[in-house]
Amino acid sequence: MRVIFLGTGTSQGVPPIGCASPVCLSLDPRDKRLRSSIWLEWEGRSIVVDAGPDFRYQMIRAGVQRLDAILFTHEHRDHTAGLDDIRPFNYRQQEPIPVYLHSRVLESLKGQFAYLFAENPYPGIPDVDFRLIENLEFDLLGLEVTPIQVLHYKLPVFGFRFGPFAYVTDANRIDEVELAKLEGVEVLVLNALRREPHISHFTLDEAVAIAQKVGAKQTYFTHMSHQIGLHDEVCGELPDGIDLAYDGLELTWPD
Repeated sequence: MRVIFLGTGTSQGVPPIGCASPVCLSLDPRDKRLRSSIWLEWEGRSIVVDAGPDFRYQMIRAGVQRLDAILFTHEHRDHTAGLDDIRPFNYRQQEPIPVYLHSRVLESLKGQFAYLFAENPYPGIPDVDFRLIENLEFDLLGLEVTPIQVLHYKLPVFGFRFGPFAYVTDANRIDEVELAKLEGVEVLVLNALRREPHISHFTLDEAVAIAQKVGAKQTYFTHMSHQIGLHDEVCGELPDGIDLAYDGLELTWPD
């Protein structure tokens, strides 16, 4: 398995427009964060989780040559706005791109991308094969994926477990039955927005507590705002086996 963090920032990215905080002025590239997304190469499949406003640039920057599937965690625009930019993959691969999503997310996309659902669609629009999923294990092109349903304030959001790796973003609550699905995971990715309390995201301390409860060998935090602090300083405070992710971080295992 190979995982590349395409983006690790919150909905506005880091820096947000016009911000002059120490994090936003930092010269450390790890303090610059596009909208949250990951790219996995797993058992010969090329999979992206979430395609936000930075999707086009993220694909170019990471050198992604083939896309076998997209998984959407939920319908917020910082996770879905890049869907139109799958077109080059359609042209190169000469086939629709499977997109796995909950029915509620599909209904939202009908508003966001109405032209995809038109009776007489405009030539050249994205060719998408929408595949509905529930909170049950599902087959992704021959691979078994386990959804982890979390709450983003009151909105249900899917995290996903891919064998030894799990990715959970946009959450401030994980019920025990869902937490149990993470048992034995080797690498966990979890959202940690900032230090101060937030209505719909884990704080840094809350994310640490969840990470320690899961007990993965390694946990990385994502979906971080500039309010979390400088990358180096925050990593220096964290327990062993817990770190901040950063754009471009690449994981491979077994080593």
